[in-house]
Amino acid sequence: MFLVNQMLMQIHTFLIATTQKILVILTTTDPVIRSPIAVSLGAVPGALCRYYISLYFGKWFGTDFPFGTFFINLTGAFLMGVFVTVTLERSMASLDLRLLIAVGFLGSYTTFSTYALDAILLFQSANLASALFYWFGSAVLGIFGVILGRLVTQKLLDSI
Repeated sequence: MFLVNQMLMQIHTFLIATTQKILVILTTTDPVIRSPIAVSLGAVPGALCRYYISLYFGKWFGTDFPFGTFFINLTGAFLMGVFVTVTLERSMASLDLRLLIAVGFLGSYTTFSTYALDAILLFQSANLASALFYWFGSAVLGIFGVILGRLVTQKLLDSI
């Protein structure tokens, strides 16, 4: 448990320092390029968090089950819910900060958080057919996409 707390404190410290530096850059940069910069700068720490959490979970729990990815998907969805509630419903953040965290950080940390948010928004829009298609279709067709990608690639590699 000590290692988990230590890792979380390091991530927290890194994110605060990075966010402060990013906000300085975003306020001094041409508005036309601020959005892509915000997304890019958020993506780096998100991807690193995903990488290190997956490594640690693999060491702690083994690799027979993707515990790291499972944890990342659930925490990413939770963090997306927290962030969207605080920023959009309370209008507490600039567009640049929303892009940095929701699209950049959480988008590279896990696309599952975006998937979960999109599904909820479709359900809230009372478009049940679209919501159910998106919810189940993404999961089922995503699995078939991986299977198809593997089959096509294997065929191509076998023909070389």
